[in-house]
Amino acid sequence: MIVNNIPTPAFVVYDERIRRNLDLITDVERRAGVEIIMAFKANALWRTFDIFREYGRKCTASSLNELRLGCEELGCKVHTYCPAYTDDTIDEYLRGSSHITFNSLGQWSRFAARVEAFNAAGGCVSSGLRVNPRCSVIETDIYNPAMPGSRFGVSADDVVNGLPAGIEGLHFHALCESSSYDLAKVLEAFESQFGHLLPSVKWVNMGGGHLMTRSGYDIDHLVALLKDFRARYPWLKVILEPGSAFTWRTGDLITSVVDVVTNDGISTAIIDASFTCHMPDTLEMPYKPLISESLGEDPVPDAPTYRLGGNSCLSGDFKGDWSFEKPLRAGDRLTLEDMNHYTTVKTHMFNGIQHPSIWRVAPDGEATLLREFTYNDYKSRMS
Repeated sequence: MIVNNIPTPAFVVYDERIRRNLDLITDVERRAGVEIIMAFKANALWRTFDIFREYGRKCTASSLNELRLGCEELGCKVHTYCPAYTDDTIDEYLRGSSHITFNSLGQWSRFAARVEAFNAAGGCVSSGLRVNPRCSVIETDIYNPAMPGSRFGVSADDVVNGLPAGIEGLHFHALCESSSYDLAKVLEAFESQFGHLLPSVKWVNMGGGHLMTRSGYDIDHLVALLKDFRARYPWLKVILEPGSAFTWRTGDLITSVVDVVTNDGISTAIIDASFTCHMPDTLEMPYKPLISESLGEDPVPDAPTYRLGGNSCLSGDFKGDWSFEKPLRAGDRLTLEDMNHYTTVKTHMFNGIQHPSIWRVAPDGEATLLREFTYNDYKSRMS
């Protein structure tokens, strides 16, 4: 089947676009001498992982489900970070991890003996501590790990006298779809606050948010920044774990207009998908997705202009505005671009809205159905 014949609503993922991103990331990894692993929190479409396996990609996990998916579908031990481990979960995390990061000194104190016993019995997991450099480069608080009162990581005051025995790495995460220049600011804060600890550790994980596959990202600056850091600390293994970068602009959400309503001079095209159910990031971030069939990102004077309304009963389930060459009618297809990262992993079934099917497009343009959702999917989640 070709894309134009796919029934809507549908998420459509393109193999060639994934490979384009993987080629770029692999080149950065090679040039900078670092390891770049994939964060499942941005995308976990495991039926595309055959491509990632070709590139030898490893992953990071923040839950037992993500950990199991990495072990099963990428065939590797994972880098694990969870805000809080428990007595019931810690052993499974250790069995599936190559590296495990603890969020607080209290968590490390609670489970240090379990880690030691696991390694003494033949296991091999390296423990790290998450630190918070208190450097905010993210404007949206919901995505800002360094916001005041953040629950993530220990402050410099907590480790002024050094790290507890057994901690071999440091992890920080302070970016979100950020630039290499944002990373430079965070690195400066990290080194000024935690640099005295670096001689005593083996690795540093710089977290995610490195959107190196975005158009205009300064790749050369990123490579130089990382090489410079490694030159200062040549004994350290440097790890990055972006999420969005791997699947940036690799997929779309294809929808159909089902009705057009006008109130108070505002025309809304209601689609057979939902922003709150299928694209919640557009409301949380917030941002307005590009639409292939529109005249561009901004409304055009005197052109037919519409909000898009989701097909749920939530009043705020809409975004806007976009202009088009001609008035929209029921049955018109609209392509909401870049709907692969932070979409399929965040979708939910509020209102019982029909969940979009998921399709994969090969380089020759042939589309294959990966998953179609039914009433039983909704019912089973509600039980």
